[in-house]
Parts: sequence; C-alpha cells; structure tokens
Amino acid sequence: MLVETFAQHGWWLASCLLLLGLVVGSFLNVVIYRLPLMMQAQWRRDCSQLLEQTQAGPAPLNLATPNSHCPHCQAPVRPWQNIPVLSYLVLGGKCASCGARISPRYPVIELLTGLLTLGLGLYYGASVQLLGAILFSWALLALSVIDIDTQLLPDNITLPLLWLGLLFNLGGHFVPLADAVLGAVAGYLVLWTVYWLFKVVTGKEGMGYGDFKLLAALGAWLGWQALPLVILLSSLVGAVVGIALMVIKRRGREIPIPFGPYLALAGWVSLIWGEQLLAAWLGATGAGL
Repeated sequence: MLVETFAQHGWWLASCLLLLGLVVGSFLNVVIYRLPLMMQAQWRRDCSQLLEQTQAGPAPLNLATPNSHCPHCQAPVRPWQNIPVLSYLVLGGKCASCGARISPRYPVIELLTGLLTLGLGLYYGASVQLLGAILFSWALLALSVIDIDTQLLPDNITLPLLWLGLLFNLGGHFVPLADAVLGAVAGYLVLWTVYWLFKVVTGKEGMGYGDFKLLAALGAWLGWQALPLVILLSSLVGAVVGIALMVIKRRGREIPIPFGPYLALAGWVSLIWGEQLLAAWLGATGAGL
C-alpha cells in the first residue's frame, strides 16, 4: 500500500521510516540492557524496606541516566560514537578509548528495528494500523531479547502493550474491541491453566507469569481467534529450537528455555500473515469446506 504513497511523495518517506527505526533500535538496546538491572535494583530496595534495613547502593539507574559509557573503561560514549550501525562500523566494533570489543548485537538490533519499521510501512501504508504495528513490533523485539538474556518479561512492557492493543482496537483497527477483550482474557487464562496443570502433575513450574501476560497482550492486539495459531506456531518453533539445543549444545531438559521469544515471533507472524496462514490451514484440512 505504501508503494503508492512513495510514488506520490518520493523515497524520502522510506528514508524517514528507516532512520526512525535505527534510532529507536539504539534506544531499545538501552532498554534491553538497563531495564532488567532497574528491576533488580527495585527488588533489592523492596527487600531492604521489608526487612527494615538500610542499604547503600550504586547511583540510581534509569533509561536516561547515567549517560552511555563503555562498561569496561567507563569512558563516556560521545554523540558521534552513538550513531546507529554507522558508528559500530567506523570504530571497527571496538571502544574508541580502551579498544574493548563491542557486541555485534547492538548494530544487529538497530538494523533489525530499522528494517522492521520500513517493512511495516511498505505493508500497511500511512495509516493508524502502521503506528500500531510499529509499536507492537518494537515492544515484541525488546521483550524477546530481554527474555533470552534474563528469562524475564517485564511488566513495564507487557502491561502497556496489552492496554495499547485494547486502545487501538477501540476503533477496530486490527480486530473488533469485543474480540480484543476476549483475546486478552483467554490469552492469560490459557497459559495460566497450562501452568497449573503442569505444576500439579510434575510439581515443577513450566513457565513464568510473564508468558501469561504476553499472550494476553497478543490476544488484545490480534483477538481471540488468533490465539490457537499463536500457540501452535510458538509451540512448534519452541520444540524445534529446544530439541536442536539439546542435540547441538547437549543441554539437559532441566535447563529452562525462554518461551517469550517464540510467543513474540508467532504473534508478529500472526499480525502480518495470520489470515493467510489460517486460510491455508483450513484449506489443507478441509475444515473450511
């Protein structure tokens, strides 16, 4: 759809979307690194207050302060060293002050966010759906990487994502509001039920509460009808990856594998190609006849 807009307004619009995505990708790197640390610091403060203890800790950390710096030598990152992707290439993937290696994950996330933003623009065109899909994708990307790193799905992202889904569907931009509300409720209850059944049978916890909230958020965006597809896709991908890790890296079954990235990927795929996949499935099984 946006191809027609490009024809009228030129490729500057594509450049703006790509640039926006690159800049946001740089910010997502900050969120991915700092948000878990902020959560841990808050937990320590809560425990200290509960135990009525005074705790002297490091300076407060948030998404704005302190300024970006090298974790090895603590040298501040200057503005020209913080240009998405380009600075990494110019610096050769090393800190300008101490020469310590910079993880390639930073430019990868920046580039991926930029390409996602541009691709969504091409798919949705200049519309309210484009804004919603971009916010949806940014949040899922941040949640996925945080879950891979820490096996946490922060409420600071999942809960606003849920409310945003309901807000966008007030106008039925993705699904009718009633379907969105039912999707949020059903998404939470499905995994909550699986969690407790697994715990009763095995005595172990099979997943975290963050997974419930993430599926509820996906239901709020995609509606209850998309939940079977999301669960099926995420389970299939999770099973394949889990088996591959056990075979290749010889990881035991007792080592937990984060489920959030698979839910996020399945939710994003369902947003873009959900109707086509469902139609193909119904056609293959004859259920649509």
